[in-house]
Amino acid sequence: MAHAVLLVDDERFARTVYADYLRAAGFEVEVAADAEAALLLLGRRRFDVLLTDIILPGSSGLDLLSSAKQIDPNLEVVVITALDKVDPAVRAMKSGASDYLVKPVTPEALQHAVQRSIATRAMLAENMVLRAHLKLFETCQRLAATLDRDRLVPMALGALTAECGASAGLLAEVATDGSWLLSGARGLADPEATAALAAVADALAGLGPAAPAEVQLPGAGGARLALCLPVSDEAGLLGAGVVLLAEPIAAERRASAAFLCRHLGLSLRNLGRLRQVEHLAYLDDLTHLYNTRFLDVVLDREMAGGRPFTLLFLDLDHFKDVNDRHGHLAGSRLLVEVARVLRSCVRDEDVLVRYGGDEYVALLAGIDSGGGLKVAERIRRAIEDHRFLAQEAAPVRITASIGLASHPEHAGTKAELLDLADRAMYRGKRTTRNVVYMASHDLPPSRER
Repeated sequence: MAHAVLLVDDERFARTVYADYLRAAGFEVEVAADAEAALLLLGRRRFDVLLTDIILPGSSGLDLLSSAKQIDPNLEVVVITALDKVDPAVRAMKSGASDYLVKPVTPEALQHAVQRSIATRAMLAENMVLRAHLKLFETCQRLAATLDRDRLVPMALGALTAECGASAGLLAEVATDGSWLLSGARGLADPEATAALAAVADALAGLGPAAPAEVQLPGAGGARLALCLPVSDEAGLLGAGVVLLAEPIAAERRASAAFLCRHLGLSLRNLGRLRQVEHLAYLDDLTHLYNTRFLDVVLDREMAGGRPFTLLFLDLDHFKDVNDRHGHLAGSRLLVEVARVLRSCVRDEDVLVRYGGDEYVALLAGIDSGGGLKVAERIRRAIEDHRFLAQEAAPVRITASIGLASHPEHAGTKAELLDLADRAMYRGKRTTRNVVYMASHDLPPSRER
């Protein structure tokens, strides 16, 4: 496609001669006799180069240059004049002209000046594309380096809406049951985000890990189109970035938005893997209950939450006899069975911890001492009635002593709460065993058992 040149000169002869020069060199040329006519042409179509005389009727070529730059900042301007002086040239270059020619101009000089201007325009356009790609790459690097979901989702939505020129967008993620859950929104209140997610539900149901989908919207709030971009990683679809648009966007912007979503998918997968690693760090290797590291975390969480909760401290009675009679491997299998019994006695939201050896802790969320006492008694009976190591030659019967302390009834700090529950449990170990004791500040401190 030929490059377009707008030639502006008030002399008809100059217009004819210079236009012929440029057309012979393969350029598409339109001519104007003054600034007013030139601005009309610039408003109607795109030109690569503006070639203008400085002295024009009504308005000077420098004024035209300034107005033309407002219409198209990337327009290259070459000034031609009969004024062989330095001052007009300096003013023209300061105003944004890329070259300055003095009449009479040879065909070669004119062609060379226009070709150089077009090459400069192409180079600047390429630099703009490279800068945009670099900015996009840096944004993707920041997404990939972010391991905080509370920062990642707003950052990703901000970048995605900016890339698409959209004022609003949302992130939806695929749940384990295949449903779509709203993870975050930008430029939308919660009810609006929920409604937007419902509007694209059918498109999301058929969304693949590579191909985006478009949904026509009623047009409320200026948005007429929802662009659903898959957020995926090497394993498949994780979610979708949904941007609300007034009109379709160019293919380049869509490709950049898709690039962003792919990196968001990798970031979400990294977050998932990090959670898995953190989860493993909080698990006891033998029983797969939580360990004391997680107990510390969950106690802080419950203390800050403000609602009551109960702590049960449990110790198996005469566990050493099991190891002595059946061996340590059988003893380990019994500890795993105890963990299964405990799981059957508490709710999903409660936390079970192997505290060490044959000691366990149960945190009963939102339960006061009265409710905790019922759960503790249920656990005590379940352990007492269970036949452990049923596949061994002689099944084992075992009991447990349980100490109970509640927050805030018995203690206001986690250290004091653990100590009181432990002391209550030790009271049971010193008496009958196979019993539940509630915390009391007059109980003696625990000792080696």
